[in-house]
Amino acid sequence: MRLFRILSLLLVVIAPSAFADSLYQVEMILIRQNAEPLINSRAAPEDWAAGASRLDNDKVSPPRLNNIVDKLSADNNYTVLLHKAWEQNLGEQPVKLAISDGQEQFGQFPIEGTLSLQLGRFTDIDAQLWINQFDSNGSVIASEHLSQTDVRTKNNQLNYLDGGHLALLIKITSLTAKPPSAPPPDLQD
Repeated sequence: MRLFRILSLLLVVIAPSAFADSLYQVEMILIRQNAEPLINSRAAPEDWAAGASRLDNDKVSPPRLNNIVDKLSADNNYTVLLHKAWEQNLGEQPVKLAISDGQEQFGQFPIEGTLSLQLGRFTDIDAQLWINQFDSNGSVIASEHLSQTDVRTKNNQLNYLDGGHLALLIKITSLTAKPPSAPPPDLQD
């Protein structure tokens, strides 16, 4: 009987963490704010993706924020640099993803960086993104850097991370949470 109590107590302690990871859609829009002065930075380190998982093509999902991208693209104050959406599991342990776009040249991409997400009551984000320009030999000649660390965001809302002339719009939506139920008919009047 004592062994049964210990096992049931262990299940209560271990089970929530074992099932804590849930499926989310992450959608990000990287923009340049044209009204802000351009700030060049050092190029991304050669090991910019160290310790990060690559975003698998089978995890890419259709973006839902195309209307916002259209509005930003129509405004001369903004340049949309990257728009991606994907599905991933999030939980209490941080998940670090390598994000890249464009033709790779000697291990560097025109847009590259990492996005680390950790789920709690809110989602904590660390973003390190570089926009690189290459010369005719494929060497990086100029870079812009967006760095946002320890940013706490709300889920199911569009969040704005301001990095000066670069900014990141990100929305993290649960794919497993039940939608809110409609109020009872007697409360709708």
